[in-house]
Formats: sequence, C-alpha cells, structure tokens
Amino acid sequence: MDQAISATPRITFDDFLKVDIRVGRIVAAEPFPEARKPAFKLTIDFGPEFGTKRSSAQITVNHRPEDLVGSQVLAVVNFPPRQIGPFMSEVLTLGVPDANGDVMLIRPDRDVPIGGRLY
Repeated sequence: MDQAISATPRITFDDFLKVDIRVGRIVAAEPFPEARKPAFKLTIDFGPEFGTKRSSAQITVNHRPEDLVGSQVLAVVNFPPRQIGPFMSEVLTLGVPDANGDVMLIRPDRDVPIGGRLY
C-alpha cells in the first residue's frame, strides 16, 4: 500500500458525509496575478441551492481560462471562505496531481445536473 495513503488517518462514513462535494459549471475564469503561486480566479455556478461561488485554483499548468468556461468541476462547498491575497475563495475546487505534480481538475466525464452531490 502507498505510504501516503497508509499514513492518512481513517475516518468514519459519517465523517465523509460531513464533506459536501458538489458539481458546478465554471462561468468565468481569469488570471490571478496577485496570488503567490500561479492561479486562476474561477466563478462557478452550483445551481439554485448554492448559487454562484468563487474559487482560487492553482491549475495554470494544465488548464487555460478560455478552455475552462462552460466545463463542470467538483468542489467542496461547505468549507469556510478563505482570504487569498485580495480575493475571497468560497469553495475548494478539487484536483489531482499529474505525473509532474501539477493539478488536473476532477470533472465528470459528461454533463450532469449542476448542484449534484458526490456520493
């Protein structure tokens, strides 16, 4: 077993249920030059229940703003907002590292209704 996984503390299913991960559609993506590490400012629509939220995402190696608009992503919607420089990030957009350690967004492989919860 991978050491990183084995070193992660076990959680209960109830712990997992506390993390609210939803699918949203990126409606705007722009450079974030004030960020310490290269990032984009994303505006993501999560539908009527959650509305539109903003996120700072360090995804500049594998993604371009013009390609992101209209795509769906997964994000944690129940973390408290976090101030990142002059920007308030309201959700955590999820990704995984590629072979070089750069972030690739986690996305559904086809369109699904926005606001849907990961389970």
